[in-house]
Amino acid sequence: MFKTIRSEVWAFDAEWVPDPAAGRILYDLPDSMSDRDVLGEIWKRNGATAEDPRPFLKIALCRIVSIAMVMRRTRPDGTVALDLRSQPKDPQDPADCDESKMLSRFLDSVGRRGPQLVGYNSGGADLPIIQQRAMVKGVAARGFCLRPEKPWEGRDYFARDGEWHVDLMRLTAPWGGGRNAIPSLDTFATLSGIPGKVGGYDGSAIADSWLDGDLARIVRYNELDALTTYLVWLRMAHFGGHFTTEQYSQEQLRVRELLEQRCEASENEHLMDYVNEWDRLEAALAKS
Repeated sequence: MFKTIRSEVWAFDAEWVPDPAAGRILYDLPDSMSDRDVLGEIWKRNGATAEDPRPFLKIALCRIVSIAMVMRRTRPDGTVALDLRSQPKDPQDPADCDESKMLSRFLDSVGRRGPQLVGYNSGGADLPIIQQRAMVKGVAARGFCLRPEKPWEGRDYFARDGEWHVDLMRLTAPWGGGRNAIPSLDTFATLSGIPGKVGGYDGSAIADSWLDGDLARIVRYNELDALTTYLVWLRMAHFGGHFTTEQYSQEQLRVRELLEQRCEASENEHLMDYVNEWDRLEAALAKS
């Protein structure tokens, strides 16, 4: 269990797809080959089978297409501000969708503001791919990479046993346990009365959405994963005694108020779907 909650916490999630540019370079594929065919070749050369046509790839072979986060900040007067942010802000703007720019914006913000990062399998996937792809793309992130001389002297996003980056999955996984002992975010959240995957869309559809040019769909999905990660973090913080039961209820209410405010915009229908699923799960658990 994590020992501390910093004044600023970001529950984050990233989405990625196989990178056609990486496939063309590594496998000497022609520029004339379509991105769809290049992705097929990448999967083929990395162990695709009839049973598993899209195997999990080494993350350096993939490109980040979206980053989302729920940001919790405790002000000096003790009040709490909550926000939901994602990038690209405009999925229709190629410049805003540029991977290097998204990585630079995220890492610069982390380096400047110094939040406690929270994710689910973020130590095994999200943070490593952000770091690897930033290096591949030539992004400089000095503020993010600064490390103290001694562990207790400052923030350190690279310390495996530090708390500037909290991987919730690692905290729930038993030592030496097999994969069956580690719940997915969807399973863990749903059983806790928190929406997991909403609307039947999951990570297996991301590559197709990207190939079809539907980046907005990916960003919406990414935002919901960040919300789920944040709500699971709240639950674990309550379990660990960082919030009383009353405080935990107040923290959940803040999330609902944020979602209700955002739902006033027509493009945020997915957030209303999330709230409706949250209500459904809480009602189902109340009967059990």
